[in-house]
Formats: sequence, C-alpha cells, structure tokens
Amino acid sequence: MENQTSGNIKIMTKKSSVKIAVVGATGNVGRTILQILAERGYPAQNITAVASNRSTNRSVSYGDNDVLAVQPLPNFDFSGYDIGLFSPGGEVSAEYAPKAAAQGCIVIDNTSHFRMDQDIPLIIPEINAKALELHKKRNIIANPNCSTIQLLMVLKPLHDIAKIKRVVVSTYQSVSGAGQEAMEELTYQTKGLFTNTTVAPACFSKPIAFNVIPQIDVFMDDGSTKEEWKMMVETHKILDPSIQLTATCVRVPVYIGHSVSANIEFDSAISPAQARQALRKFKGITVMDDPDNLSYATPLDGAGDDDVFVSRIRRDASVDHGLNLWVVSDNVRKGAALNAIQIMECLLSTQ
Repeated sequence: MENQTSGNIKIMTKKSSVKIAVVGATGNVGRTILQILAERGYPAQNITAVASNRSTNRSVSYGDNDVLAVQPLPNFDFSGYDIGLFSPGGEVSAEYAPKAAAQGCIVIDNTSHFRMDQDIPLIIPEINAKALELHKKRNIIANPNCSTIQLLMVLKPLHDIAKIKRVVVSTYQSVSGAGQEAMEELTYQTKGLFTNTTVAPACFSKPIAFNVIPQIDVFMDDGSTKEEWKMMVETHKILDPSIQLTATCVRVPVYIGHSVSANIEFDSAISPAQARQALRKFKGITVMDDPDNLSYATPLDGAGDDDVFVSRIRRDASVDHGLNLWVVSDNVRKGAALNAIQIMECLLSTQ
C-alpha cells in the first residue's frame, strides 16, 4: 500500500470521476452507503441507485439536496461503472454480482454469499488490505459479517503484541442487523405491549420487544447458529487460522449498534494498560474506558459514529494471560456500509 498522504490525494482526485452503482439502495445498508458517499464528497451525478423491480418509480435521497431515481436491477447494465456496492441479500448477490463483475465492474458485496470463497478476498481495510490483490481473479470483494468486523478491529492490535490463543465471544446484536422490517417489528411489538395488542413475531422466532433471543441465522448440525459459525471462520480467513474462537450470538431489543463481550486468552503476558495503549494507537478505534467516572460505551454512544468503541478492559484472572473487554459499534456503518466504502477507497488509492 502507498503512504496515507499519497493515497488520500488519489482518492480525492478519483471522487470526481469514479462511477458507482449502489445495489440494494432502498435497504438499511444501501441508504447508509448513499449517506456516507455524500458525506465523503462523491458527486451525485456519478452515483446510481439500483434495487429490485419492487422499487421501480421510487427515489432515494443523496445528501441534503439531491435525489436519485432508483433503477431496476434485472436489466441494469454495469458496463461503464467502476464499483458496485452490493447489499441486496445473498440470493440476489449470487445471481447479479458475477454478472456485474463480468461487465468490468468491481463488486464489493455486503452479503455472506462470497465470504468463504477462497478466490474472493474478505477485507477489513485496517487489517488485511494487502489481500485486495486477490480481487483480480473474480472482480468481487466480500465484506465481513458486522460482528466479525468490530471484534477483529480490536483483536488485531492485541494479536500484534501478544499472540491470541482463544476467544470466547458473546454478542448482543441490534434488530437493524435483520433489516428495516425487523426494526418495525420491534416498534410495533413495543407499542402493542403498552396497548394490550399482540403483535406476532414475523422476522424473529420469538417476540423481540423487552426480550432477548439466543438465535441469529439458522441452526447448524452441531447446535451452533450460522452467525456463530461465521464469526469463527471469518476470523480464521482474515486474521489467523490458529485462533480458537467460540461464540454465542444473541438478538436484543436495540435499534442500532451491536455489542460484543470478548474473553481473550493470549500465549504471553499482556496487561490492561498495554492493551489500552495498543488500541488507542489503532486507526478506527476509540477507547472509552474509565470505570471511576462510569465511562464505558453503549450502543447509543456508537450509533452514527465510524469508530469501534472499546470499554471494560480488564484482566481475566482465571487464566495465565487473559483479558476481558466490551466492544460496541454501529453495525450499519462500520459493520457494513462504511467498511465497503473504505474497501473501495483502498482500491482507488492504489490505482
């Protein structure tokens, strides 16, 4: 990778000319992608919003002053587009991402469909940007799972100073991770509880209002859910295949922001003070950890922010070299939309 100053100059130069198709533009992640692109100064005339036929004749906002007409995906021509930022759902990406890639558009896909394909890089730019070279094989790049991103953002600087042996993870994941309809289900069920109206679950297996659900994605043969499996295999692909990781993933009645409790065992000594120092130096992380003043991160602190927040950094006395910590991030931004845009900007900085 080139130095940061050189990379930023190239990005600024290409913002005026790079053509971007945002696929799934009417969903939570798609709308956030458009919001961040506008915040970062990409001109509206170079951005095209694309979605399913159901969104024909709809429009989406772009920044404060522009509106983009939504184009239907089935017959969309990706030739002439430099980047396709995809978040339409796994089955749709499986069909259309290869078509876009074959037309010369580099696809950055937010779904889980391509993540474990060995010919497709799985990227968190702060961690493994060098793996972007692999995209030339298929013209497709995969965005990791939202909880994996925020966890690995924290594990990477610690792994660099003391090798990680094992991680035990519990996640507390907001309903936005399941889409707009899931957010509406939480709203309707909450209102229903105060008006003696029963709103049956549709997006989740159980009511989500005033409840927690220990299931995200389908159950697998070993009793784990697919979300828990994703965190393990994505950690191996992105960071280190020798790290043993086990996870329990839980849906909680929060609109935006995933939280992760991580118990980390290292093969050598690392103190909470050393961990705080390494984390503070790592780009994209905010350490918010002052128990004496009740300073620790919650999902409300992370909502709308680009950084991953780390709190409750403390020693685990049950093992020789262990730490516990708490991680919070906006799952729609860094967990999806922002990470995809950062991948794109890594590509722009090297071209």
